[in-house]
Amino acid sequence: MSDLLRFATAGSVDDGKSTLIGRLLYDTKTVFQDQLEQVERTSADRGDDYTNLALLTDGLRAEREQGITIDVAYRYFSTPVRSFIVADTPGHVQYTRNMVTGASTADLALVLVDARKGVVEQTRRHAALSALLRVPHLVLAVNKMDLVAHERGVYTDIVRDFTSLTDDLRDRFGALPDVTAIPMAALQGDNVVHRSSAMGWYDGPSLLEHLEGVHVERDHGETRPSRFPVQYVIRPMSAERPDYRGYAGTVASGTLRVGDDVVVLPSGRSSTVAGIDTYDGPLDAAVARQAVTVRLSDELDVSRGDMLVAAAAPPRTVSALDATVCWMADAPLRPGARVLVKHTTRTVKALVSAVTDRVDVASLTSEPVSELGLNDIGRVALRVASPLAVDPYAVDRTTGAFLVVDDATGTTLGAGMVG
Repeated sequence: MSDLLRFATAGSVDDGKSTLIGRLLYDTKTVFQDQLEQVERTSADRGDDYTNLALLTDGLRAEREQGITIDVAYRYFSTPVRSFIVADTPGHVQYTRNMVTGASTADLALVLVDARKGVVEQTRRHAALSALLRVPHLVLAVNKMDLVAHERGVYTDIVRDFTSLTDDLRDRFGALPDVTAIPMAALQGDNVVHRSSAMGWYDGPSLLEHLEGVHVERDHGETRPSRFPVQYVIRPMSAERPDYRGYAGTVASGTLRVGDDVVVLPSGRSSTVAGIDTYDGPLDAAVARQAVTVRLSDELDVSRGDMLVAAAAPPRTVSALDATVCWMADAPLRPGARVLVKHTTRTVKALVSAVTDRVDVASLTSEPVSELGLNDIGRVALRVASPLAVDPYAVDRTTGAFLVVDDATGTTLGAGMVG
């Protein structure tokens, strides 16, 4: 839906990610008075001669003591134009899995660069992960411009270097998000919510203006073939509607309309959408990210984990997956491992048949390996016990993604992208 924007922040250590998010929260008046008073007291206790807005997001005690971000912190704020969910992700290389977690559902990635340091290895890593995860929009935030006297030449050089990087990413991944560069000084609030008079040479939007105006409706997949994973079967068995049978879930992509011809996968049975129900009443159509209950014109055996798809453009139904996997567990992933694969609402047993290579997202090169370690990203082949209806991740970020789960503990071990 176009009134909500999810975005993730990324950057090297001490680039100012948490300060930037704190500034957004503060300047949009999302911070409660007692929160601000606590941050002011903590800032004074630390010896800071200013209100350290980073403390609004570095919520864990270890984060505050070390002055770094460790875990993904989700924050929420809104303006009269749009609501926002922001994932403040760690900058350390050992927390790559956390950045993948935060960016996997993001509409936009905000990559920070310290104006004094320019494009560094972590910049390359985070930009590459954004491209790999197919995040639709990318903002290069050149932060701490106050520490380089707001020099236009410094900003121009960094944008040039980043453009060279994005050209490399386009060659490697075949696609690239929409990229916007903004100079800013988050500590003072320059070009964060309000445009800065200190950088009169910059005539673009502030960060918040860009976030409010960036177009995301197309990226949610309303124009793609419809995909509707069934989460729950509703049989109220009431006297008023004894024959009611609906399939509840969230539209993954496309637009589902009453009268559409659909196929139920993996069974392959066909039917027509007879109705689309919500708590507020029936709809003629439902779009991506909308939670609804769908009724079919035929009595079919449909259950949780099945998927209703456009009859004219169905996904592939496969029993083997070739995918890129980000490994998130301490124990390495090796061929022969027996795991669970959770794809949309369907969970099946799987066998890891091969681990072929590992991607260095900083250098954009691959090397042959026989296992993946913690935070590694590489190519993996899996055989699944029951068929899955999948699209390439490059086409659909929902039906092209899956989780690798420990079949004994239910712990998430990795995240995969089909294709």
